[in-house]
Amino acid sequence: MKTSPQHLTTDVCIVGAGPGGCSSALHLSYLGIPTVLIDRASFPRDKICGDALSGKVPTVLNRLDPAILRRFKQIAHGQTDVWGIQFVAPNGREVNVPFKSNFDKEAEPSPGYVSKRVVFDNFLVEEVQRRDNIDLHLETNIQDYERTENGYRVTSKDGSLVVDCRLLLDASGANSRFSRHHAGLEKDNAHHAGAVRAYYRNVKGMHHDNFIELHFLKELAPGYFWIFPLPNNQANVGLGLRTDYISKRKLNLKQTLLDLLATHPKLKGRFDEAELISKIVGFPLPLGSKKRVLSGDNYLLVGDSGHLIDPLTGEGIGNALYAGYIAAELAEKCLAENDFSAERLRAYDVRVARVIGQEMRLSYRMQQMLRYPWLANTLGNIIGSNMGVIDALSHMYNDLDLRKQVVNPAFWVKQLFAKRA
Repeated sequence: MKTSPQHLTTDVCIVGAGPGGCSSALHLSYLGIPTVLIDRASFPRDKICGDALSGKVPTVLNRLDPAILRRFKQIAHGQTDVWGIQFVAPNGREVNVPFKSNFDKEAEPSPGYVSKRVVFDNFLVEEVQRRDNIDLHLETNIQDYERTENGYRVTSKDGSLVVDCRLLLDASGANSRFSRHHAGLEKDNAHHAGAVRAYYRNVKGMHHDNFIELHFLKELAPGYFWIFPLPNNQANVGLGLRTDYISKRKLNLKQTLLDLLATHPKLKGRFDEAELISKIVGFPLPLGSKKRVLSGDNYLLVGDSGHLIDPLTGEGIGNALYAGYIAAELAEKCLAENDFSAERLRAYDVRVARVIGQEMRLSYRMQQMLRYPWLANTLGNIIGSNMGVIDALSHMYNDLDLRKQVVNPAFWVKQLFAKRA
């Protein structure tokens, strides 16, 4: 006997229960606004990613509710505290840049983390399940999106769930059907990247303060290879490169990763006794280096659906959380005004551009600079022997104006002459 579909009506429907979708649902919940939240997966589930959580993550979790941040920090063996980044130039020059100058690991909270997505995303879903005004539907694959007089109707692939809503928040990820076919965000290989990731155990030479490592190898320019520390002597290891370069060079990223670990002079000694403890898996990265329209009549695009991944670092989790938080605040205003028009929702694009967009434009300019290994080597040499520059770079994570100087050639000319003096 065929079961009748469940038909729901709600003001806000969120498709995708990753960081962006959960952020929206949680913020709306605390604002007293019920939502329907849908995801095709069951949790816990793995999500192919670099697993790095920038300082934006604890900032947004704390804004949602300080208790959420406290619970996140109490996850047993769930994450590694990260205190900085180690940049490695193509010539092998290492530059260690702490997130904060003169940090005290015993007296202050970590500014960043690395947490497997199977842990972090499940944590967020468990926070959603604490809220009685979030109607969560897992293992529900949304197939159809239909414009209605009052908003959107979404229907699951098996027809078991139909939801009518006035505002649709699409947070369904890099392969979003809605983003491509309804919002019109087409893939552009010059603003898109491919990446592969694997988990290893017993990688040698990890930084004593758990700095994440970004290796700007000439074989991958303008992409990079990464090693991110995880609990239990594990590491997230991978590489990423713009899709147009992958196509031009006809690269197989999985094989490229294995070849680098076996032959690269900077890496092979560190991995000669390391154990591969997972499959090597690939994933797409829709980059935020191209301006996109993230809203329209009765919808907003959140996180990877809106191509909000940093074009230099590949960061997507913090940007998704922030975008979800912003979307929820605007949803509250639209509900009060009963206005879900494209004109009204354009305020989302404006605020996302202010909070995230400028940072991504700067990252794109830095990515463009790093296309040239000789330039990356020159910058590494300047930075590595100049503590003043390292201190400035430490401050840039919390100072966007200072970050603007980093992509200004005059800044580096000044540092070069200061070094010679």
